Amino acid sequence: MRRIERLNPLAVLAAAAIGVAIGLVVQFALSSRGNPPLVPPLSLPATLVLISAILLGFGIRLRRNVAKRAGAVNPFHAVRLLAAARAGQLVGAALGGFGGGLALSLLGRSVPAPTATWLPMVLALAGGVVLVAAAMIAERLCRVPPGESGGEEAGPEGEPGPADQAAYRQR
Repeated sequence: MRRIERLNPLAVLAAAAIGVAIGLVVQFALSSRGNPPLVPPLSLPATLVLISAILLGFGIRLRRNVAKRAGAVNPFHAVRLLAAARAGQLVGAALGGFGGGLALSLLGRSVPAPTATWLPMVLALAGGVVLVAAAMIAERLCRVPPGESGGEEAGPEGEPGPADQAAYRQR
């Protein structure tokens, strides 16, 4: 069995950087035309937090089923949750970065923006951070605990698992 690696943190940072860049470009394009800044709806951070709660709920449910049934869990459910957790990390980073880019463009103005303008941007950034954190936790909950994988996976930090150590001692 192949060991499943965590999502590369550089991919999450790249998604956040792309989100920031898009947010900045959108705001600069709007301001160059004399339009008001784009203010994301308050439903965006609320939706990001709701998705975070759903991911955590499914992750905790999966972990409890693994502990209760000693590993007898539908692997397709675990893989789907893993895919959703990885997608949540990327989407949370991109949308949080977008909100951060929108807010970042307001810092260079000579007249400060009203709270009704910058607060939804900061909330979108915070919602993205919450989604990334929840998705990382859900991804961690999808991992097979040591000793339940049949000895084919490595232990923590790439160390050999118990079955691998026993096979080494027999040589």
